[in-house]
Amino acid sequence: MAHNHEHSHSHSHDHAHEHEGGELNKRKIIQLISGIILFAAGLLLKKAFPDEVTYHFAIFGLSYLILGGEVVWQAFKNITKGQIFDENFLMSVATIGAFAIGDFPEGVAVMLFYQIGEYFQDAAVQKSKKSITSLMDIRPDYANLKRGNDTEKVAPDTVKIGDIILIRPGEKIPLDGSVLDGESMLDTSALTGESVPRSVKAGEAVLAGCINQSGVLTVEVTREFGESTVAKIIDLVENASSKKAPSENFITTFSRYYTPVVVGLALLLAVIPPLFFGGTWTEWINRGLIFLVISCPCALVISIPLGFFGGIGAASKRGILVKGSNYLEALNNLDTVVFDKTGTLTKGVFEVTGLYPAGETTKEQLLEYAAKAESFSNHPIARSIMKAYGGEIEKEALRDYEEISGHGIRVTSDESVILAGNDKLMKRENIDFQQNDEIGTKVYVAVNGIFAGAIVIADEIKADSRSAIARLKDAGVRKTVMLTGDNVQIAEAIANELGLSEVHAQLLPDQKVEQVEILDKNKPAKGKLAFVGDGINDAPVLARADIGIAMGGLGSDAAIEAADVVLMTDEPTKLVEAIAIARKTKRIVWQNIAFALGVKGIILLFGAFGIATMWEAVFADVGVSLIAILNAMRVLRTKD
Repeated sequence: MAHNHEHSHSHSHDHAHEHEGGELNKRKIIQLISGIILFAAGLLLKKAFPDEVTYHFAIFGLSYLILGGEVVWQAFKNITKGQIFDENFLMSVATIGAFAIGDFPEGVAVMLFYQIGEYFQDAAVQKSKKSITSLMDIRPDYANLKRGNDTEKVAPDTVKIGDIILIRPGEKIPLDGSVLDGESMLDTSALTGESVPRSVKAGEAVLAGCINQSGVLTVEVTREFGESTVAKIIDLVENASSKKAPSENFITTFSRYYTPVVVGLALLLAVIPPLFFGGTWTEWINRGLIFLVISCPCALVISIPLGFFGGIGAASKRGILVKGSNYLEALNNLDTVVFDKTGTLTKGVFEVTGLYPAGETTKEQLLEYAAKAESFSNHPIARSIMKAYGGEIEKEALRDYEEISGHGIRVTSDESVILAGNDKLMKRENIDFQQNDEIGTKVYVAVNGIFAGAIVIADEIKADSRSAIARLKDAGVRKTVMLTGDNVQIAEAIANELGLSEVHAQLLPDQKVEQVEILDKNKPAKGKLAFVGDGINDAPVLARADIGIAMGGLGSDAAIEAADVVLMTDEPTKLVEAIAIARKTKRIVWQNIAFALGVKGIILLFGAFGIATMWEAVFADVGVSLIAILNAMRVLRTKD
């Protein structure tokens, strides 16, 4: 019943949005103005010629058909499908009944104020939807496809992988790709909510939906449009409202029982008193009809989904994509937050943080030996050593390169045999070395069997990680846990610095899932567990958690597909913002439930005792709806 009502609303609102400022809105306004003019003419006629009932009926009847004809028709169609107890049925019975007992103006007034309420509801839904569908602005209109020396404007979905496109300053990047030529600053705010531009140059990846601000870029397409980041985000957002929160399900269930009960009570109110306690049939039928008008659950059925829709919109404006209102509501009950380390709490960028030469070796020599050994590797640690060295290595002068699995590398340069690796490599080769106790990954170097020193490489903690953990605890999160494949010493040092509750190190991906399952068993019944990861290797854990949260999801397919919430930037504090928005949304939703039910209960009593007229009933119904809608819209202005 309420579900059907909700469905019809969502359809009409989508439709209204698509034609915003177009024919549908014009038709609605013309319908309202025509109905109001005829209604006013009917009131003047009734005052001037109070006895001309036929004329009264004709003019009010025409006004009624203009304002309420579609409602009556919808009620009839729903009855033929077995969907009786919806608001169309309630409005139709109440207004036709008002005409039957001669209360023509009251019958028209119900439909008039109902249509005014609908108009404002449509406007409110469009406004909240705009905040989400502003993301649709990132959908590119065209791509400049290079054909020889010429370029041709084509639809983005016709461009294939490997095609070359040109992006001029001020244009949207239409597809994901890799820069072949050019340098520029990119505005990523539409994807991330962040205003700071990002620089790109040849060899770097660019994502669809960003705006090219300065230079001309030549880009090789790496993903077709349907697989691009922007297409996945748009699809995610368009389907966000399909997953209902428990509060919305509560309203659906409540209305399923509520509406038949009030229809039954209205019938009893119209029939029992005149049969057993006296009074005129007209008076008690009128009270029954008033009871029906008041009972419409419009305020609940519209404002509750609208509140969640507004919450999802407010989050999307801040670079937080929530896949459904059920996940938005679940964020209210976070008990345990589990973090991946690399790329989530730390930057995931390894840098040389310490050079500790031994004997007569200088820091420069130590770094050069290590660079020679690592020059053939593409491992992040090898890249960080090469970056710190900064020079070119003549690979032709190196020979006998050997990678010793789980230990390190052996290579010969001139007449020197260089060993670079972990402490196990030093022990295996019986090298007398000095253990380094600094925090980070250690690369020990030996030349011709003599220890040359140690290089420490560390993954830097993100600037706001410490703040995020502290604010999560302030927000009521009981347990913060870090899972990592890194060694115990590094993991515990980071956990202590950030103030985490627990840390589990040296885990393989499947062991991370096992740890999440153990933590899940130990949380309270109503508490929720969230896993926050960078989305690259975390898909199994993201899927297993109550709420999978992917951080820095920009460009990560796995993140967008596996996660329930995507934080589009690399900031852990975005999770705190998401919780604040979720809490404000829930607070507003329950304010609306309490307000709507409370006012309805009072006015229903007034109607039953004959204190409320049909006019007051209409004002109460439309008024409650509009106040609830305006309250729901507050979530879009979330600042905290």
